[in-house]
Amino acid sequence: MLFQIRAYLKFLWNSKNEHGVHSPFVFNLLTKCFYDRKSKPEYAILKKYRKSFLDNKNFIEVTDFGSGSRVFKSNRRQISKIAKTAGISEKRAELLYRVTKYFKPESILEIGTSLGLATSALALGNIHAKVITLEGCPQTANECQSQLQKFNFNNVDSIVTEFEKYFQDIKLRLKTETENFDLIYFDGNHSKKATLAYFQVLLPTIKNDSVWIFDDIHWSPEMEEAWEAIKSHQKVTVTIDTFQWGFVFFRYEQKKEHFVIRA
Repeated sequence: MLFQIRAYLKFLWNSKNEHGVHSPFVFNLLTKCFYDRKSKPEYAILKKYRKSFLDNKNFIEVTDFGSGSRVFKSNRRQISKIAKTAGISEKRAELLYRVTKYFKPESILEIGTSLGLATSALALGNIHAKVITLEGCPQTANECQSQLQKFNFNNVDSIVTEFEKYFQDIKLRLKTETENFDLIYFDGNHSKKATLAYFQVLLPTIKNDSVWIFDDIHWSPEMEEAWEAIKSHQKVTVTIDTFQWGFVFFRYEQKKEHFVIRA
């Protein structure tokens, strides 16, 4: 916790808003998407979806393949508390919706479904997109799949799998065929090793307009190290640090720049 406080203070010291940005691409993203304060009808749907879990007092047994929880001491967890503490916040869900709507991705991959609070934002952002979401815990996935069906999120393909297994399969497919994702949301394993491994495996799927979002880039010193390695990669051009999220772009027409933005 002390590490994150220090990291946040450092972020605040270095961060800017749109007035300190000279890149037209990033300026437009900030003014037309990040800082869009207008209410959207879809926000009410996201709020209802969230409330369906906040009102659920049942317990499930969570299988955790990631770096563990700083909140829960047991794998037997109440669904309402998972939604309250482990899921994406309401404001972040709205931002993720706006980002998806802004870029209009046709193919989306989410690594780490949990209860689908982020999944619902991705699915609503472009109802014509195909959203593939991966979850390792069967009971969590079952709860999510049930609610996605109730809310008619029919463009979501929910896959219950260990992430390593999925990436082994995708590596084999990429040897003989092309596979692309327009947007990838990384929220499955907050460790340096896993984050960089997923990054490397998925690099062959990028297009010029691909958008990658990494959650919790300041979670720990090793996650910050992973973020620094991603920023410096030769195929990465523009990166944006919003503290909670790291945005990565591969646009060949952009010069390499990094932005620290209050969002």
